[in-house]
Amino acid sequence: MFIRNFFDKQKPNFSKGGKFEKLSSTFEAFESFAFTPNKVTGGEVGGTYRGSHLRDAVDLKRTITTVVVALMPALLFGMWNIGYETTQYYALDWGFWHQLWFGFLRMLPIIVVSYVVGLLIEFIFAEVRHEEVSEGYIGTGIIIAMIVPVTVPLWQLALAVAFAVVIGKEVFGGSGYNFLNPALVARAFLFFSYPSHMSGDRVWIAEPFHYAGDAISGATPLGQLMAGQPLSASALDMLIGTIPGSIGETSVIAILLGAVLLLATGIASWRIMLSVVIGGGMMGLLFNAIGANEYMQMPFYYHYLMGGFMFGCVFMATDPVTAAQTNTGKWIYGLLIGAFAVLLRVLNPAYPEGMMLAILLMNCFAPLIDHCVIGHNIKQRKKRWLLSAERSIER
Repeated sequence: MFIRNFFDKQKPNFSKGGKFEKLSSTFEAFESFAFTPNKVTGGEVGGTYRGSHLRDAVDLKRTITTVVVALMPALLFGMWNIGYETTQYYALDWGFWHQLWFGFLRMLPIIVVSYVVGLLIEFIFAEVRHEEVSEGYIGTGIIIAMIVPVTVPLWQLALAVAFAVVIGKEVFGGSGYNFLNPALVARAFLFFSYPSHMSGDRVWIAEPFHYAGDAISGATPLGQLMAGQPLSASALDMLIGTIPGSIGETSVIAILLGAVLLLATGIASWRIMLSVVIGGGMMGLLFNAIGANEYMQMPFYYHYLMGGFMFGCVFMATDPVTAAQTNTGKWIYGLLIGAFAVLLRVLNPAYPEGMMLAILLMNCFAPLIDHCVIGHNIKQRKKRWLLSAERSIER
């Protein structure tokens, strides 16, 4: 009640005619974050005011909250893995809690920069447009922090976040109007602008605080394959996630825990998840059949365990704004993402992490896929209608 009373007392200052009228969107954002908005949809019908029909209790805020909760297993594991990889490569005698604490301290500035820069831009655009601040970036901000190396320079991350929010979303109208996944736009910006800080074997291991020695190399499984080296990690290591890589992408088990929550709540599409896995598996089996080199001979299911394949499958390919909307389109969309991800990995050594480019590519084609599916359905209905009319005439 104290918080509710505080907001009620301050609200007149941010309402029309108040001292801080120009910051009304900012006030509304903090109020709706703390409490369920008290606005309702309604209108007059025949001179009588009637409310709207309640169709679903899951609004945008609850959807984003569910996504953030689903990300927690991968986030917590990523924090611990930062400390674990540091102890392995620097031969330190750290226990579990020390490793987790170290990972938290290295992860915290990345999360803070992601949210401060992203939300600041969102607030500015909302105030200029006199619109409400969308909750969408709450999920995007944490995903951006989880798909970058732990050693990413913070100023580069800030630039990437600004580019993703402004160019990847706001120029198209804000949340719900963007056709590219903002988190992947941020990663693509970093990858193409500062490749030395996003790939290679010296960007994945965090240095202990006050360490003054030489940098330690820690190649990811994908990096080892691209360099023609044998894998140093077993399939079990890759499944658990005790390997170098982006902060939240290494543990398939943690990612699948999040997938269970998203599927159980209906937030994510099972059609997209399943089709991405099938598409990647089919392309992997095709390369197994060709077997021109050791990479092609690698068991197809290894692609599920390496890089950001499963993270992209669960948390980014299923983005309802940038994905295909029709059920048939979701199958086509997911199959092509999985197939292109493996294709890019195997045939283009310059882009070992093919999942990012595959999802961004299919984000561009998702509207076309839906257009073709809907057009085909309309033609089929017309054919059925004509056939029914001909039968009626014959009778």
